Amino acid sequence: MFQPKAHSAASDRFRHGLAALEQISAGSGKAVTGSLMETAPDLSRFIVEFCYGDILSRSGIDNRTKELAIIALLTAKTGAAPQLKVHISAALNVGVAASEIIEVIQQMAIYAGFPAALNGIFSAQAVLAEQTTAP
Repeated sequence: MFQPKAHSAASDRFRHGLAALEQISAGSGKAVTGSLMETAPDLSRFIVEFCYGDILSRSGIDNRTKELAIIALLTAKTGAAPQLKVHISAALNVGVAASEIIEVIQQMAIYAGFPAALNGIFSAQAVLAEQTTAP
């Protein structure tokens, strides 16, 4: 039986969101939110509190499934390559195999078109190359 769970005060949302961000992205998400602090600190807080604290920390599906769904959407969405790279990295961090990521991106050729799938593959190639050259 579905039983909704309410989150408490905003400071708890931020703390909860930071914990989820670190668990999922292993630092790549924190780099994004940190880069916003000088020019758009509220946007950084919105990402941590809402995206990670309220949504991505939910327990309805596992982090692997969440990241694969996000990769599919960001592949289909034009102009989201930076965010796609962050979530490809996060997917690898939560145990998604590179072959699964490639397969999900290829599936998007049907609904989003070949240009979107190609751009997604190029993003995946870049992330995978970074990960193999990282110390």
